Amino acid sequence: MPKLTVEGVGEFEVPSGKRLVLALEEEAGIDQLHACGGHARCTTCRVEFLDGEPKSMTAAERDVLKARGLTGIRLSCQILCEHDMTVRAISRLA
Repeated sequence: MPKLTVEGVGEFEVPSGKRLVLALEEEAGIDQLHACGGHARCTTCRVEFLDGEPKSMTAAERDVLKARGLTGIRLSCQILCEHDMTVRAISRLA
């Protein structure tokens, strides 16, 4: 099982293949924003990788980030937990 470390929150074991946005909510218990249902449209599920950033990116994520001029962030709805990673959850309800 991959290990997800969330800055300021803790470390969590996550089922392999689980979407990062769901792991942040369900395993880490944080109030991660997400509004479009995982379709990379709203960009509310933003995270910043501190370690273990996936090298690949979905076309949907790449296109929406480029269209909005966003750099240095990723969309947690488009990332599968397949290896250890450390993130900063920057789009939270609180």
